[in-house]
Amino acid sequence: MKKLFVSTFIFLLAFVSCNNQKKSENQTKSFPDWEAMANKLIERSDLLEGEKVVLMAQPGKFDPLIKLLVEKIKKKGAIYLGSFSVDSLIKPVDWETDFIKKARGKSIQDLTDHLMQVDLGIMLPGSNPTHVEYKCMQNVLKREKGRTIHFHWSGAYNLNGEAIAIDDLKDKYYQKVFLETDYSKLGKIQRHFENALRNNWVTVTTPEGTNIRFKIADRPVTKQDGNASSKREQQMNLIDREIELPSGAIRVAPIEHTVEGIIAFPDSFWGNEKVEDLSLIFSNGRVIEIKSNLGEEAVKKELDAAGEAGYSFREFALGFNPLLAIPEQKPWIPYYGYGAGVVRLSLGDNSELGGNVKGGYVRWNFFTNATVKVGDDIWVKEGEFLKSDNF
Repeated sequence: MKKLFVSTFIFLLAFVSCNNQKKSENQTKSFPDWEAMANKLIERSDLLEGEKVVLMAQPGKFDPLIKLLVEKIKKKGAIYLGSFSVDSLIKPVDWETDFIKKARGKSIQDLTDHLMQVDLGIMLPGSNPTHVEYKCMQNVLKREKGRTIHFHWSGAYNLNGEAIAIDDLKDKYYQKVFLETDYSKLGKIQRHFENALRNNWVTVTTPEGTNIRFKIADRPVTKQDGNASSKREQQMNLIDREIELPSGAIRVAPIEHTVEGIIAFPDSFWGNEKVEDLSLIFSNGRVIEIKSNLGEEAVKKELDAAGEAGYSFREFALGFNPLLAIPEQKPWIPYYGYGAGVVRLSLGDNSELGGNVKGGYVRWNFFTNATVKVGDDIWVKEGEFLKSDNF
């Protein structure tokens, strides 16, 4: 009887422990987990006492996060300046501060000057560079002052590079990535990749015919590793000062005259016109020939309208985050191609990355089955990241 009692007691303990574990798992999987996201944003910010912080957001969905951030910013000993609403009609009263009120009605020059006292801007969902406050904060960064976190919660594409809607499933997906990314490991492998790039040719190929190579020499490599501290190792250009969360990609503008070869594009749309079997041939970093079985004129029209920038190679980007990799079932490209193995070969203005091409035009092009070779080492083979297990 005693043995039976002990066995039953042990069983009950195991049952309770299992239930507690399940409850814990359910809590970590709750959505939206505003508390966990606010804590992670503060952790990634690594705020110093006395640093001045401003928020920018579209009122609505993420309002609970703002309230928590305000509390946690103050708790760190930093100074909360207020929250800008990027909606011209909705201005939540509890977002208003003297700093926000004094910003109203200012010219771009005066607003930029007003924002020069900001050390950290947290750009929440709904805010983007089309909003004047956001644009002026970018002007501050261009003056080599401050940093911003881009917590945009957007950027989803089909395999042809066309934007798709962010729904509840993608919201939950991005929350999981944001909270569970191993930022230390991510930063380590990105730094190793940067070191490999410095003195080697980089070659990108695809089964469809892409075969392009380049060198980066001493160009800055922007490592989106989730480190939004004021103590970032490198803050040389605009993109270095804009920290993306979720994180995952490195970005670099190669030395323009080293870019040689061909980019074979997946079927895509140029100026709302479908283009098939497109290839662009590059020499000295510029498009010298356009080939396509369908839509060639649409491509020429877009590039001509963009001027020099349209015919110029912009940047190479490679995703490193395994949690943002393309799903095997019902595949799509998460978060701007920041997932492990996703390649971007972009056209246009690369001045914000430290390059020499200006003009404003930018076109991102996603490649999900590329092979990336650095010197003699293959880092990515047909979209599969080969090196991450070594770090």
